[in-house]
Amino acid sequence: MGWDSTQVRARVAALAAGDFEQQRFGADRHRYRLREPLSGAAVEEFEHRHGVRLPEAYRRFLTEVADGGAGPEYGVLGLFEEVDEAGVLHGERAEALRPGFLATAFPHTAARLRRDGYAVTGSLVIGEGCCGQFSRLVVTGPSAGQVWLDDQVRGALTPGPDFRDWYLAWLGSG
Repeated sequence: MGWDSTQVRARVAALAAGDFEQQRFGADRHRYRLREPLSGAAVEEFEHRHGVRLPEAYRRFLTEVADGGAGPEYGVLGLFEEVDEAGVLHGERAEALRPGFLATAFPHTAARLRRDGYAVTGSLVIGEGCCGQFSRLVVTGPSAGQVWLDDQVRGALTPGPDFRDWYLAWLGSG
């Protein structure tokens, strides 16, 4: 199922208009801005480099709506976005972009796992929350397409909805 870019952008604009002081969590970082979409060729180049096919809802979001920007928590990271080297997010993103990491199946389907050794291969960090929380899009394995919450402080990895539902829930929450 495709995205209606005009409708998504209108909803983001409405959220921004209702939060002109940017009081909603994360708004001061993403500022209700969406980046331009990526070309299909750019997404295919990423997929080829990492030996994966991105989940369809996310792939189409990147090419039809935006290469990241406004979204849940501090926003959606762009597929090729550089992140601050000083932060924890940098390490999480760098790990996911190592050769073979995304192509190795994400092994989890359980409702909640403890951090003592759980693997996050096959997932791409697409967002950051507060206090050591990251949104991971599962790219490979039986949970592909879902966004899981990786709470590194509490030591838990929790499944969530598919990317489309995750993003649309944020759009509807304002």
